[in-house]
Amino acid sequence: MNPDIQKYKDNPKTAYLASVYDDLDKQVAEVSEMAGSDPEMQKLAEDELKQLEDQKAGVRAQMNEIIEAERKEDEFPNEIILEVRAGAGGDEAALFARELADMYRKYADMQGWGVKIVDESETSIGGYKEASFEIRGQDVYKLLRFETGVHRVQRVPATEKSGRVHTSTASVAILPVRKHSKVEINPTDLEIEFSRSGGAGGQNVNKVETAVRIIHKPTGIDVRSTAERSQLKNREKAMSILTAKLQLKQEEEEAAKYAGERKSQVGTAARSEKIRTYNILQDRITDHRIKTSWHNIEKIFQGYMDPIIEALQNATDFSSGDDSDE
Repeated sequence: MNPDIQKYKDNPKTAYLASVYDDLDKQVAEVSEMAGSDPEMQKLAEDELKQLEDQKAGVRAQMNEIIEAERKEDEFPNEIILEVRAGAGGDEAALFARELADMYRKYADMQGWGVKIVDESETSIGGYKEASFEIRGQDVYKLLRFETGVHRVQRVPATEKSGRVHTSTASVAILPVRKHSKVEINPTDLEIEFSRSGGAGGQNVNKVETAVRIIHKPTGIDVRSTAERSQLKNREKAMSILTAKLQLKQEEEEAAKYAGERKSQVGTAARSEKIRTYNILQDRITDHRIKTSWHNIEKIFQGYMDPIIEALQNATDFSSGDDSDE
């Protein structure tokens, strides 16, 4: 085989086309040999060789298109893990985390994406201490990648008697799930625990230890998967999330080395960076990186996030979030 074609042969998506290319290569060699031994066949051989070379060029173009599509999918995969976690603010922060999670789920539904709960930890009043979701669909990472960071809400809680405005936070993390991860995980670095998945009581309580928790000892990263019905599937899902987190950690560390040269890049924004404030009293959402505001918070919480998503996609320069109150 032509050594230049080996990379296509090694890729399952182009392996068949690579074998077709290889056969065409052999036919070229056979026709060339025949033409060299029989001068009378020279003209006929030239026409046939041209056809074969055209076919080879077509097959190679097909293979390159597949490789390029795969590269783009690896850069912007069509599967993510979305995590929300309550920050400062107690019950109010947990309620805000729930609102953010619901907002993203509704936006995902509008995009036609599939959403699946991976794990959720609720408070007694229905908020989220933390929750994670698997979202699959066209351009999911490309559109949501700028949501990573700390989100802040300013409002008067329902339980506040004096009408004082409270500020609460929740963090969001968008973890791309790539098919070709550069991360290698040593099994001896993992601590794996099994438990029963939580339920609402009665028949809903899982009587089998299907929930899986994996701790990556070198980094302390802790992941859980509880939504699948089998221990094996939960373990696979937890490993997928762990791989995504380690990959993101690696990318963040690499990006930090060149932070001064890459101020316009926020695809791997630090989760500790405050990116957006939701001021309920003023009906205003402000993204501090692009210094842009939107109104009609209630509608946006219902999943109508397109104006925010589009503004972030079109922005060419991002600044760090500020810590000033609005």
